[in-house]
Amino acid sequence: MKLSKTNFLICLDCAKNAWLKIHKPEVYKKKGLSSFELNIVDTGNQIDELARGLFPDGMLVKSRDDTEITKKLMEEKTPVIYQPVFATEKYFAVADIFVFNSDTNVYDLYEVKSSTVSEENGGRKTEDYLIDMAFQKNVLDDLDIKVGTLNLIRLNKKYVRHGEINLKELFFVEDLTSQVNEKLKDVRNNMEGAYEVLSSETEPTGHCDCILKGKNSHCTTSWYSNSDLPEYPVHAISRIGNSKKKLAELVDSGIFSIHDVPDYFKLSANQRRQVDTAKSGKEYIDKKGISEFLGAMKYPLAFLDYETFPSALPRYDRYSPYQQIPFQFSLHVIESLDGELVHQEFIYTGKDCPDEYFTEALKKHLPERGSVIVWSQRFEKGINKQLGERLSDYRDFMESVNNRVIDLMIPFSGNTTMYDHPEFKGSASIKYVLPALVPHLSYKNMHIQEGGSASDTWNRIVSDEYSEDEKNMKIQALKDYCHLDTLAMVEIWKVLKSV
Repeated sequence: MKLSKTNFLICLDCAKNAWLKIHKPEVYKKKGLSSFELNIVDTGNQIDELARGLFPDGMLVKSRDDTEITKKLMEEKTPVIYQPVFATEKYFAVADIFVFNSDTNVYDLYEVKSSTVSEENGGRKTEDYLIDMAFQKNVLDDLDIKVGTLNLIRLNKKYVRHGEINLKELFFVEDLTSQVNEKLKDVRNNMEGAYEVLSSETEPTGHCDCILKGKNSHCTTSWYSNSDLPEYPVHAISRIGNSKKKLAELVDSGIFSIHDVPDYFKLSANQRRQVDTAKSGKEYIDKKGISEFLGAMKYPLAFLDYETFPSALPRYDRYSPYQQIPFQFSLHVIESLDGELVHQEFIYTGKDCPDEYFTEALKKHLPERGSVIVWSQRFEKGINKQLGERLSDYRDFMESVNNRVIDLMIPFSGNTTMYDHPEFKGSASIKYVLPALVPHLSYKNMHIQEGGSASDTWNRIVSDEYSEDEKNMKIQALKDYCHLDTLAMVEIWKVLKSV
């Protein structure tokens, strides 16, 4: 076995997960990648190929097994090599770009990532990539291959497209040579430990490393390694993954079910309420708080939901990397207390930018007064603000919409929680709230069941990946999904009114 960089990084996160990937791939692959995860893979490949434009006319090593071609290209001092392959007796690495530096007479290494530089806006920290690059450097050192600088290429979040994409402005290149070199020894030790674990034919016993992580951080094969966990484990306690000491104390005490958490165990107020609600099997309802929350709503009530696509490469002018493209909305309107429920919808599947079509349709159908009800206002208000910035003629309209927004998620989330239910399982997601409060409505039988799939479906529609019949079916599926999002809000609002 040769340990690849990918498997090494998986092992650092969860050793048993990496072992299963290598030795029991049928277990690792049993739960396929989601649409969201597949899109991440596609995006990574797309960005990797585009970044080659910074160093054009390179030679591509097509086979992941062809170390001899790489060696030959380097001996010939080929100016640019894409995907060079390196292997030792124990380790295997594929670099993204090698660029020959005639001044130093060695190659400089460039690692391409599809994330953005801006850490405060969702970009990953530079620190996250030092281990990745140190693995490659250690493999090169083992082969006595001298390299010059070690560089990281990422997307520049501040780049705004105007006309053709400017690669030099789109990408941000950092020289991380000194930081990577500081990591070499520690990463070397981790490489040797990972190789020892993963080269063994004996499956690691017991739980995997995720037993000490919150549920949202569990690995691909956690269902297999931690199969004895109850349906509602302590790992589902809100933010318990951020309190590693608390979780470890529960696990070490053999407490795996949320129903077994002792009353004396120290938790935050939100965590304690979740645990108490689960143990009692009864709803927690703050009637006064709900009454005040509903009292702030003004008729007509407009229940609004958007679907968007976060294109890594700015697809249209005035867009930045990963800026959400709004392509669809669903709108349910109730004019008065006893008024009839009216539905409007919009979806754009043309080739050009949807912004003006989307905004004009919203302006046409959205009432000029009253409250605009959304689920998670940060998202919709952010889209509105960006639309106003890109379309100056609609700026005042989008600001007026944002001034009327009320977030229906507030009664179910965090410090503002006014309604908790055992079936929420600590989540304020509408996918948990809806089936608990309105059992006759469900996403389970929908062709599209979550936002990531909706986003991916639209992208494939506008990229002409479907036949005409498939396209029409997918468009209807998108309409059905978005329609349910706003209908769900209406029904949840009715439940709040009833209590």
